[in-house]
Amino acid sequence: MENKKIILIVIATLIIGAGIGWILKPSNSNSEDKEIHDHLGETADQIWTCSMHPQIRQSEPGNCPICGMELIPLKSDNLESENYTMSEDAMKLANITTMTVGKGSANKELRLNGKVQVDERNAYSQSTHIPGRIEQLSINFTGEKVSRGQTLATVYSPQLVTAQEELLQAESIKESQPELFAAAKEKLRNWKIGDSQINRILSTGKAIQRFPISADVNGIVTEKMVDLGDYVERGMPIYEISDLSKVWVLFDLYESDLNWVKEGSKITYTINSLPGETFEGKISFIDPLINSQTRVASARVEVNNKEGKLKPEMFASGVVVNDISGKETQEIVIPKSAVLWTGKRSVVYIKETLGDRAEFILREVVLGPALGDSYIVTEGLLAGDEIVSNGTFTVDASVQLSGRPSMMNPKIDTDKEDAFIKVAISEKEKQEFEAVLSNYLKFKDALVEDDFSSAKKLNTKMGDQIKSINKSQFNSQVGKIWESFQKELLASTNTMASAKEIKEMRNSFDEFSETMIGMVKTFQLNNKELYVLHCPMADNNKGADWLSASSEVKNPFYGSAMITCGELKTTIK
Repeated sequence: MENKKIILIVIATLIIGAGIGWILKPSNSNSEDKEIHDHLGETADQIWTCSMHPQIRQSEPGNCPICGMELIPLKSDNLESENYTMSEDAMKLANITTMTVGKGSANKELRLNGKVQVDERNAYSQSTHIPGRIEQLSINFTGEKVSRGQTLATVYSPQLVTAQEELLQAESIKESQPELFAAAKEKLRNWKIGDSQINRILSTGKAIQRFPISADVNGIVTEKMVDLGDYVERGMPIYEISDLSKVWVLFDLYESDLNWVKEGSKITYTINSLPGETFEGKISFIDPLINSQTRVASARVEVNNKEGKLKPEMFASGVVVNDISGKETQEIVIPKSAVLWTGKRSVVYIKETLGDRAEFILREVVLGPALGDSYIVTEGLLAGDEIVSNGTFTVDASVQLSGRPSMMNPKIDTDKEDAFIKVAISEKEKQEFEAVLSNYLKFKDALVEDDFSSAKKLNTKMGDQIKSINKSQFNSQVGKIWESFQKELLASTNTMASAKEIKEMRNSFDEFSETMIGMVKTFQLNNKELYVLHCPMADNNKGADWLSASSEVKNPFYGSAMITCGELKTTIK
């Protein structure tokens, strides 16, 4: 009996337990379903990539199709952006610093090497006017100082002795032959024998055996060309004498330096053998010829050297500072550490703040002259842009690992739209560009409607508008960018102007549209939404884009023949 009671109690307990479980089951099921749903939602947003090939991105785990490595999950931060982001703390740990670009004067410092040289205008060859034998030398070594009129050497000249004897004989018959006497005196004068010496010969009645050679100038003997006992001819140089009260400092200019040094440029220089002293001067002359062996030209600085501090062949080091920007213009100058240079391309990273994170945007720039530790940037940057000045390689390495455009791989093979540099322009400038855009949209509509006559007129109107926008009315960067767009746009309008039928005009519309799309994005001409549509069959099935104010597909490349051929590619907001 009691066994039956126990069995009944057990059965009742099981029934009650099952009931409770049934009651609780719906709630647990819903929770489990929710967890599964949440997990699936996470999986749907998860991107998988390869650590060795970050350009590989898949929506599910697996193996890399290139190397076969197992894919790893990629952080979902900014997956839709081409630009890499980093927190401020991460920037500090990576020692990444930035700077705001500004305009200023651009000074190029050019270092030159040179030597002190004799002023060629003060160099003199002392020659003998008497042929004969050197009997005595008063100046026996180079470096001696001489004064004008000082006796340098004594010469015995048989020819001169004969000429003196002729003079004495002519004197005895001068009453009957005065012309002969005058000719004998003139002959001695041609030997540079002075009247005082001639009178001395006549008064003594004896020929002078040894005649002195006197210095014609003041200076220092820089070269001695004769020795005692040498025979010399008339006009033969015996000493080189230079006046060192004025000297030249000649600096070497390589071909690459010639553009930065002009006559009149100021130079500060030092002499290696005179430590602590600094000299200043101006470039007075630049050699118009390049030395074929040394491949340099000489830049001359004229120096007063009355104290005799500077001596020929002393080494000099000079610095020329040039204001490249000039008085009226200023240039954008950035440090060399901010530039990643690949030979043909130079890039920097622009920093923009997104909340508590920093976004780094790859920007290609055109560099001007190098200024020591910095570069002039002629295109690609505007005053006010914030760039990475230190740690640029760190940023680029992180960008490469994330599979985004970087220095070595500027365009990643994805479906993302190519980036355009955005340039800020005034409302007045924007109105001129928007007038061109307005006529472009009308021109596109004329092609859609197969209206060749209207398209021809609108093309002419656009060409005139584009020509009338002069680059000089913009700042230097906007002017250069517009000049590039203007050249391409006019090339297209000129080609379309020569079209004799609408098909020929449509053949050039793809290039025209591509340039217009670039212009719209660069100058941000999108006060209203614009749409980029794509026709896969245009340009011999290569595909082409066009701009439209409507997202509805109306194909300008084929008109009524295939008016709905195409698809919406992107929206410019």
